Amino acid sequence: MAMLLSGNQALARGMYEYGGEFASAYPGTPSTEILQVIAKFFKDDVYAEWAVNEKVALEVAVGASYGGARTLAAMKHVGLNVAADAFMTLSYTGVGAGLIIVSADDPSLHSSQNEQDNRYYGKMASVPVLEPSTSQEAKDFVKIGFEISEQFDTPVILRLTTRICHAKGLVEIGERKTVENKGFERNIEKYVMVPAYAAKRHKLVIERLEKLKEYAETSEINYIEWNDKKIGIITGAIAYQHAREAMPDASILKLGMGYPLPIKKIREFASKVDRLFVVEELEGFYEEIIAAEGIKVEGKKFFSNHMELNVDRVRKGFIEAGVLDSSVMPESVETESVLPRPPVLCSGCPHRGIMVALKKAGVYTNGDIGCYTLGALPPLNQIDSCLCMGASIGNAFGIERAGKTEKKAVALIGDSTFLHSGITALASVVYNGGTTTNIIVDNRITAMTGGQDNPSTSKTLMGDAVEPVNLAEICRAVGVKHVREVDPYDVDESYKVLKEELDREAVSVIITNRPCMLFPKKIKDEPYTVEADNCIACGACFNVGCPSISISEETNEKGRPKAVIDEYTCTGCTICAQVCPVDAIVKIES
Repeated sequence: MAMLLSGNQALARGMYEYGGEFASAYPGTPSTEILQVIAKFFKDDVYAEWAVNEKVALEVAVGASYGGARTLAAMKHVGLNVAADAFMTLSYTGVGAGLIIVSADDPSLHSSQNEQDNRYYGKMASVPVLEPSTSQEAKDFVKIGFEISEQFDTPVILRLTTRICHAKGLVEIGERKTVENKGFERNIEKYVMVPAYAAKRHKLVIERLEKLKEYAETSEINYIEWNDKKIGIITGAIAYQHAREAMPDASILKLGMGYPLPIKKIREFASKVDRLFVVEELEGFYEEIIAAEGIKVEGKKFFSNHMELNVDRVRKGFIEAGVLDSSVMPESVETESVLPRPPVLCSGCPHRGIMVALKKAGVYTNGDIGCYTLGALPPLNQIDSCLCMGASIGNAFGIERAGKTEKKAVALIGDSTFLHSGITALASVVYNGGTTTNIIVDNRITAMTGGQDNPSTSKTLMGDAVEPVNLAEICRAVGVKHVREVDPYDVDESYKVLKEELDREAVSVIITNRPCMLFPKKIKDEPYTVEADNCIACGACFNVGCPSISISEETNEKGRPKAVIDEYTCTGCTICAQVCPVDAIVKIES
């Protein structure tokens, strides 16, 4: 039987069908749905949990693997940076039962801060990398990944990209095949990485890589499609689909195993085509390895390492290479001009109130990864930096230490991000005598990735009720003596508390305490409206950046537009009413 599944759904199905028992992750687009699907549909057979960050997710998964369970750790590409400490040494220890690490890369930065290519992690750690090009392969490669992991005593990276994660295709589904869990087998020289044992394990890693190279030569997931031999294309992942459509008459060597590469097979393929190209997204990973083997190959000269590929970009590359006629390019179609719709904080978002207070206070705001990052955009314009998860607290302290700024630097971080990687930074600020003001915007959910639970909520991914952690107590435990909580819907109180802490010559934390208005369920109070006769068209309400507020057809005597509120999307948060200087915004009485 076949089902229409996304790559993420298919991979989750693979965990169920091929004996997976444990899965751990930290939410991150485009990988988030993998764990959610496992928890929703396969919870009776596969245990799934959200970890506090990707390093912990991998460490727990490693323990489950040591303990005899087929295991998966899932994360977006930058998450593997967080987990890299554990990952690099995991290559040395090897596994117990099969262990797959899903790295969901994000070409074109659909929802990420960079475009890094995580195939390089495979090379750096001497770990095999599998790259599915369809939803069916996303499922099938789970089986192959477990087999490779157990045969060669290695973790396996299963590298997805956004298009594979979210595009749907037909997938043949089957029944679950159980695998014996042999439990933990004590082996100090294998699992305890002190220098003497690690040196021995490194030698085994080098030997393992040579065996993996031989495996790659005969693996059924690396195969040739012979056609016209004037042009040969080496490709894999989603780029295979684009290359196949752009050059239907070319011969193709399709790589399902992105590392190590089958060099003998590549050399044979190259010898039988007149001109050899590599079509791959992001970096020239295949191309570098192939060229280093002395094989004449062309690639990034014609296919950019910036942004994702598509059929037209691949066609243009082959036209530039002189092997495809420009007449194959479809005529460009002029699209109607539409107003841009940049992302904005939702109507009623609790982050908006503290943004208004920060703007009034006139500070530098070091932001973090989360919905509040959108505060960098007009009209709020109140986020001055955003580097990576947990960076806000260290960034603000660094600016303070540099000592050359006229304004005070503030850190703004979400509850989930604070638990992910902000606690250690805050402890460092306390230890080193900082005086920064650190704001934790606690909306009691991991909102930007779709409303996932975290330790500050009251349940787990499997639906079990738990006691949420107390963020204020954590801050006090690392030495912060001045911890205050405010309701961000109260703009005046938020500003008052902010000013008091900015003036304090000591490190402090302000926790804005208000749940997300979308998750776990939508919050909607009585909506507000603008009394047009009282509105003076000052624009104060426009500056809070609420999508429920728009320009009215009515204007004041100077021709400036008045405001109008969409009562169907207004949640009644009152922030616009609080900033209106003439009280023209009032509640609609039921």
